[in-house]
Amino acid sequence: MITSDQAQPFNYAVGLYGSKFFQELKDNRRIVGSKCHKCGKVYVPPRKVCGGCFCENTEFVEVGPQGTIGTYTIVRYTFIDPETGKQKPVPYGYGFIRFDGADTLFQHFVELSDDRPLKIGARVEPVFADVMKGTIRDILYFRIID
Repeated sequence: MITSDQAQPFNYAVGLYGSKFFQELKDNRRIVGSKCHKCGKVYVPPRKVCGGCFCENTEFVEVGPQGTIGTYTIVRYTFIDPETGKQKPVPYGYGFIRFDGADTLFQHFVELSDDRPLKIGARVEPVFADVMKGTIRDILYFRIID
């Protein structure tokens, strides 16, 4: 087996709505979504067009930061995390979280704890990085709070 460090020499644009999401996360530790003016559906992360109405979402709203696990999995196979370039320790939880005030699910890592088992419907909150950089890694993971 050969191991080495490798760079990922590419970037991608997240667009206006993605930039708003990451800027609010970095500057204010707030989670924002976009709201459809016709049906009221709130998308997190924000998106420009409502999937149901095909209307342009022009309003940003704060959601969470707490939420509820809609579904989850426990990953037991290690891999190289593309965000860090390092091997992800296993096992870890990966959940789909509905922030309070949102209608869509947001994917992220969820802490595994013997005291508070991972389950559908569990209440969670984000654990933020000490230094915010305006990336998805500003949220380290979600921890169960009930």
